[in-house]
Amino acid sequence: MKKSFTIAVFEGDGIGPEIMAPTLDILELLQNDTSKYRLNFKKVPAGANEYLKSGRALPDKSLEIAKSSDAILLAAMGLPNIRYEDGTEISPQIDLRKELVLFAGVRPVRVMTAAHSPLKIPQDKVIDFVLIRESTEGLFFTQGKGEVEANEARETLRITRNISEKLFNFAFKLAKTRKTLNQGKGDVICVDKANMFRAFAFFREIFEKEAKNHSDITASSAYVDLMALWMVQKPWELDVLVTENMFGDILSELGAGLMGGLGVAPSADIGLDNAVFQPCHGTAPDIEGKDLANPIAMISSAAMMLEWLGLKFGNQYLCEDAAKLQNSIDIIMHDKNNLTQDLGGSATTSQTVAAIQHSLTSQIKP
Repeated sequence: MKKSFTIAVFEGDGIGPEIMAPTLDILELLQNDTSKYRLNFKKVPAGANEYLKSGRALPDKSLEIAKSSDAILLAAMGLPNIRYEDGTEISPQIDLRKELVLFAGVRPVRVMTAAHSPLKIPQDKVIDFVLIRESTEGLFFTQGKGEVEANEARETLRITRNISEKLFNFAFKLAKTRKTLNQGKGDVICVDKANMFRAFAFFREIFEKEAKNHSDITASSAYVDLMALWMVQKPWELDVLVTENMFGDILSELGAGLMGGLGVAPSADIGLDNAVFQPCHGTAPDIEGKDLANPIAMISSAAMMLEWLGLKFGNQYLCEDAAKLQNSIDIIMHDKNNLTQDLGGSATTSQTVAAIQHSLTSQIKP
C-alpha cells in the first residue's frame, strides 16, 4: 500500500491563492497520523500572472513537475485583462489536459441541500449523478487555432476512436464503482447529436461497441438537447452521463446550477497516468483579496483527489478521509451562517473554512 504522495499545487490567479491556502491547511489537518499516508505539496507557477512575469503561462518546469506528481491540485487560472497576443484567454488548465491526455473530465452533480437548488425536489428524490466530459478533443480541438477570414470562420470538431474508447471504458468503470458503493444504479447514457452530425454517429457507434464489454451496466443514448431537458425535469433519475467536450462544458454549467452555483461545483480531469482536481469556477478577480470567495468547490475537489488516490493506490485511509471531508462540507451547508454570499449567506471565506475545520475535527478526534 502506497503511503507517500507528491501533489503538484497550482495556486493560479485571482481568488486562486486564497482558496488554495485553506484547502492545503485542511489536508494537513487530516494527516494527523502520518503512518497512514503523507501528502507532500509542491507549489508550481502557472497562469496569467506568470505569463506577465516570464512570458510563459505554463513553464516547462511546471509541466514537468505536474507530469511526475501523483496528483495535481489546481485552484483557478486566467484573468480577463491579461490575454495572449491573439486576444484568446490564458488557460493553462486546458493545456494541462491536452499535454497529460486527461481525457475524462469528471463533473459530479450532487445536491447537498435542496434549499440551494433552484429546482423543487420531491422529498423522496436524491440528485447525485456524474457528468463525464471528454476533455482533450471535440470542438475544443482547434482552440485558439481556428481559421478566420473576412467573411467566415471555421473550427474543427475532432473525435478519435483511441480517446473515445478510453473515455467510454472509464465511464462504465465509474458506473460499476458507483453501483458497488450504492451511489448509483449502474446506468450510463451517451449524450450526443448523432442524428445531425456524422462525427457524433461515429462517437455513438464506439460507445455501443464498448457497452458490449460491460453487460452488467445499462447503456443508452440521448441527444444533448433532450438531456438538457432531463437534467431540469428529472435529474434524480440520472447516474453517469458521458459526452463530447463542448457539450460537456455546457451541461456541466447546468449541473452546477442545479447544485446551487459554481461555488459548490468540484471537478477532476483524469487520464491513464495523471489527474487534475479543481473547482469549476473561475478566478473571480472582482472579489480577489476581499475574503468573499466560496472555498467549498476547491475543498470538495480536494476530497475528490483523496478518493481518487485512495482507489488508485489501494490506500483505504485516503478514501475514509475523503468521506469525512465531504461529510463535513455537507454538514455546514445546512446553516446559512456558514455560507458565503453566493449561497445566500453572509460568511467570509475564512468563516466558511473555520466551520468546515470545526466539523472535520469532531470526526477525526482519536
